[in-house]
Amino acid sequence: MAYIGSKPANKPVVASDLDPTVITGQTALATSPASTDEFLISDAGVLKRLDASLIGGTNTPAFAATISSNLSIANATTTTVVFDSEIFDSDGKYNTSTGKFTPTVAGKYFFQTNLIMGGMGDNDYFDWLLKKNGTAFSYSQLFSGAGSNNELGGTISGIVDLDTDDYVNVDVYQGTGSAQNIKLPSIIFSGFKIIT
Repeated sequence: MAYIGSKPANKPVVASDLDPTVITGQTALATSPASTDEFLISDAGVLKRLDASLIGGTNTPAFAATISSNLSIANATTTTVVFDSEIFDSDGKYNTSTGKFTPTVAGKYFFQTNLIMGGMGDNDYFDWLLKKNGTAFSYSQLFSGAGSNNELGGTISGIVDLDTDDYVNVDVYQGTGSAQNIKLPSIIFSGFKIIT
């Protein structure tokens, strides 16, 4: 570009140089911003570009899995429940063969599981646990009342810090004197990364 006289000195644009109509007078964005869209922000008076991908975050990895058929649990034996049928798995981090979720992304995670155990008689009980690397971080125990072949069920949840190679799974223990089934329907193990 040709100049008459001296070329103007380069000068950074600062917030006070902008008329609000530069932004407010333009066309409104009608959809959610793409990760490559950019915003103009003032960082302590210094104007900067900010990619939309850096705002907020995502609740992934995330998954939910269920069992494809009733699952027999031996008496007086801690058993890992293998939820062998994925409802969804955003990043492929849940293993339907081992029942373990390994995030590969460090952070705080929320987990929930619900189970129904059949064949419970007077004073029978079962425990179910959410475990991180084999140690429980959320736990519940249910006792059966009078009668026979009762079904007991409930939900447990918890929040836990995970490193990339930690894993979470669900274990159960029942003390009825014989093998009993975790029963369909509505048996789910799910979790997701919390945006912090």
